[in-house]
Amino acid sequence: MDPLIISVATTGNWLTREQTPYAPLSPREVATAAVDCWCEGVTIVHIHVRDSQGAASLNKDLFRETVELIRAAGCDIIINFTTSGRLGQLPDEDRFNPVELKPELASFDAGSINIRNGVFINSATFLENLAQKMLENGVKPEIECFDTAMIANALDLAARGFIKPPLFFQFVLGVPGGAQATAKQLLHMVELIPPGSPWSVCGIGPYQLPLNTLAIVMGGHTRTGMEDNIYYRKGELAKSNAQLVARVVRIARECEREIASPGEARKILGLRCLNE
Repeated sequence: MDPLIISVATTGNWLTREQTPYAPLSPREVATAAVDCWCEGVTIVHIHVRDSQGAASLNKDLFRETVELIRAAGCDIIINFTTSGRLGQLPDEDRFNPVELKPELASFDAGSINIRNGVFINSATFLENLAQKMLENGVKPEIECFDTAMIANALDLAARGFIKPPLFFQFVLGVPGGAQATAKQLLHMVELIPPGSPWSVCGIGPYQLPLNTLAIVMGGHTRTGMEDNIYYRKGELAKSNAQLVARVVRIARECEREIASPGEARKILGLRCLNE
């Protein structure tokens, strides 16, 4: 197996201090969480930013500030910006903002989905435009798939030259309205992607830890963090993102799965070395 790439999603669009007092919201808090997780073994940080009122934002200056703080700490973690735009509540043009800053990775939600009482819209035209914007800026898509149809959408875009191999898939399981967070579902989705494609999985809420463990033993990669789950165990809030990361690292080592360094992860994902 390749060394395990661990991603951390520190805050997301909707997490609030009312839900957990440990939520990192400001650029400095998100940067500090990223560096703490890197010290524990994280390879990729998935970054959302908030405005002064705590609402999800796609402001370039906030993304730029967060990354500058991370790099100032001597941290070579892989930067992965969101393009979700409050689940479709911001104009498509705003969702291109993070890509124009040329992060190494950016999320690419490969289709539309009902989520509780809302609809996360990613039209075919928007996906083509976003993929083209990523190509122009040298950004690798993290292809986020909430169900099997999104895999088909991504493969179609790849066949037409909008996404270049190796394709990097992130299976998002357990979202209301999306694919179930089961071992059978994960195996099915892995079997649908091109052989040799790196893949990762994140489980929402109580599914986080079981799917972390499945990815470790199946040879995939995994994501943890407070965007997906704020609990360390039932009824006990996680006190930090780093606490969730440390558990994944511990399980991987018990399974004798090596942890990827950022440099090793860049090779697996087909990214340039940080200083190139």
